[in-house]
Amino acid sequence: MSNNQVSLPAKLINGGVAGLIGVTCVFPIDLAKTRLQNQRNGQRTYTSMMDCLIKTVRSEGYFGMYRGAAVNLTLVTPEKAIKLAANDLFRTYLSKNGKGLSIYGEMLAGCGAGLCQVIITTPMEMLKIQLQDAGRIVAQQRLILPSSSTTKVVTTNPVLSRAYNVNVATRPMSATQIAKDLFCSQGFKGLYKGLGATILRDVPFSIIYFPLFANLNKLGQNSVDGRASFMHSFLSGCIAGSVAAVAVNPCDVIKTRFQSLHRGANEEVYSGIVDCARKIWKNEGPSSFLKGSGCRALVIAPLFGIAQVIYFVGVGEVLLGFSHFEVY
Repeated sequence: MSNNQVSLPAKLINGGVAGLIGVTCVFPIDLAKTRLQNQRNGQRTYTSMMDCLIKTVRSEGYFGMYRGAAVNLTLVTPEKAIKLAANDLFRTYLSKNGKGLSIYGEMLAGCGAGLCQVIITTPMEMLKIQLQDAGRIVAQQRLILPSSSTTKVVTTNPVLSRAYNVNVATRPMSATQIAKDLFCSQGFKGLYKGLGATILRDVPFSIIYFPLFANLNKLGQNSVDGRASFMHSFLSGCIAGSVAAVAVNPCDVIKTRFQSLHRGANEEVYSGIVDCARKIWKNEGPSSFLKGSGCRALVIAPLFGIAQVIYFVGVGEVLLGFSHFEVY
């Protein structure tokens, strides 16, 4: 197999395996990020990531930290596979005579990868957020409603009001229920609510992440085989992921708010991305756009560190009987 030939099946396997392992490791932190981003000023249920995780375990048990993990693990394989494989394919296509890419070419390849992944990311995030944020809504109601009605969830979104205006203890939400209700009432459009906000987050993330990782990884390549060490690739993925995650966190806050179908008491409804950004700025201040940024960095850093290590180990190439090769 030539050095400049890309095996798409191998890339898809590498991306899928990397996504499964990475998401399993960091999902509780991602849950804390979603809940911190969704809570408003004056209605704070959690004060920090650790406070959120502790309260989640106390009220919902250990597996409460993995609300929404099933849908994420189901869809993260195609999502990560598309993202990583698309970046490699765009880089190979844009490179000239195997001489590598300019920084602008690397950014363009990352942009293409980000656009491709939203096909899976948008419905995955849509369903995951509803499940992750359910505990926050219940906790807020316990603080507001009398003790005799603490288990009742006030559902303000008309799309889900028929299905979820019920006792949480007897009928918990599931991804299947949410998807079915959205599809029946709005078709595929319901599952792709927040598509624009997802593009607004994922395209800039990929534009920043992939070129930064590629250049950091090059610093550790040795002169013998042109490969970076295991630890260097891991740290490069962590650093690039953290920088990109914090840089696009304002877009992630907007996306999380816009995709949340359930609302707590007195929480505003948004008519669009611009309306969402304006209301957050006006009602909560500019610092609110950094809500959950620490959690997001802690999620993305190991997630992409693990992903890049597994990706460059070449699990897919081994399984398919190919020898490992580099595309950078």
